Amino acid sequence: MTTTTIKSDSDVVLIGAGIMSATLGLLLKELQPDIKIQIYERLDVAAAESSDAWNNAGTGHSAFCELNYTPELPDGSIETVKAVKIAESFEISRQFWAYLVETGLIKHPENFIRSIPHLSFVWGDKNVEFLRKRFEALQQYNLFKGMEFSDDKAVLDAWMPLVMDGRDPDEKIAATSMKLGTDVNFGELTRDIFNYLKTLDGVTTNFHHEVRDLKKYPDGRWRVKVKDLSNGDKKKVWTKFLFIGAGGGSLPLLEKAGIPEGDGFGGFPVSGQWLKCINPDIIKKHNAKVYGKASVGAPPMSVPHIDSRMIDGEKALLFGPYAGFTTKFLKHGSYLDLPLSIKANNLRPMLSAGYHNMPLTKYLIDQVRQSPEDRLEALKEYLPDAKMEDWVLETAGKRVQVIKKDPEKGGILEFGTEVVSAADGSLAVLLGASPGASTAVSIMLDLLKKCFPEQEKSEAWQFKLKQMVPSYGQSLNKNPELLATVRAHTSKVLKLESIVLEK
Repeated sequence: MTTTTIKSDSDVVLIGAGIMSATLGLLLKELQPDIKIQIYERLDVAAAESSDAWNNAGTGHSAFCELNYTPELPDGSIETVKAVKIAESFEISRQFWAYLVETGLIKHPENFIRSIPHLSFVWGDKNVEFLRKRFEALQQYNLFKGMEFSDDKAVLDAWMPLVMDGRDPDEKIAATSMKLGTDVNFGELTRDIFNYLKTLDGVTTNFHHEVRDLKKYPDGRWRVKVKDLSNGDKKKVWTKFLFIGAGGGSLPLLEKAGIPEGDGFGGFPVSGQWLKCINPDIIKKHNAKVYGKASVGAPPMSVPHIDSRMIDGEKALLFGPYAGFTTKFLKHGSYLDLPLSIKANNLRPMLSAGYHNMPLTKYLIDQVRQSPEDRLEALKEYLPDAKMEDWVLETAGKRVQVIKKDPEKGGILEFGTEVVSAADGSLAVLLGASPGASTAVSIMLDLLKKCFPEQEKSEAWQFKLKQMVPSYGQSLNKNPELLATVRAHTSKVLKLESIVLEK
């Protein structure tokens, strides 16, 4: 087959058609309408990997119910820094999404966001005491006002009847509830944004295209080599700014980029599975996101939860995720992804991180060895009356946890999201997993400050940024009046007062 090589220039190249690239691309077009953007995605649709609802992205992480964001410290106190940061970041996302709806860029918010309570649920004296302390610690922050705590079984039965059915009446249990919670379908949101971007002058979306190589040129531009997987044609694109938001595929591309800032980074892939309910009566009875405490050694993506979601226009009920080990970095990836990612500059950090995370290794081995009966027993901790015939196993997505250098340990395993950027701001690479999609807007706004510092400070950009995110540059947590105004406005625009999951 004869192939051709096509050459082109662009102001910006975005690799990966997920929520991160969608958010950054739209921000840049709103801030600078004449900017030229090219987007490359290996698959044939947007949001088919990490941003897809079945692939773990869908809770709308706002730290209301995720207990791993508020660990108990050795002195018995509760760490709240991460929870507050994530809660504030999610409010920023809501403001940006409300702007998209107000300006008509997205027509139907009900396709991607709905109201649903966020609950934390625990059992046993020690865990109940932890949850009480967590609740009390969070009450000092305006972002968490409205949260309720209860160990009254009558109240808990009203909050989560399915979870309470068949439960031992003598069991010590407690829960917190936050009515402000939402369910977000990031797959739908991403596709909505890309559908809009495709209508704009200067934006070119290229699906079924795989990026094969990257090179920095002396003039500061990046050359990106791309292969069209549909016909074998090759493309060379030169760009002033390159963003890699390819989920698990970001690490190999960072290694190809060869920037000093990327030295020592590695990745540890974790796979996931759900139990998906197939009984409509059970699905209808549950209307909440109920999160518990993770097992010892479990990665954050494996915090167990019984989760109501809207997927493909229908209400779904999931439990999990069950974790497992994989050498793939992507759901549609290769088993060679992990071995090929090991280089001389990241071997020591990866070995050190493995040595210092033996509980995680043991946890993953135990998860891989689980039988269907084992998975059912885990589900019964949340739904005592669960029956095998009402649930089927569904494959979820892949997450690549970040490994990076550490001066003391040699290497550490990070469970958050990290942006690695070149010193001159010409390249930015997104690595990591949770909370990811929910904080995409905050992550991209921080990226603009790093990679477009002069433009970000300009009067024109500042004016537009405050249009898109009214609280830009201010702390919502420290300004309760502004927080109340922003929440009321975004709830109205996004129709969260009327659109609830059970409908």
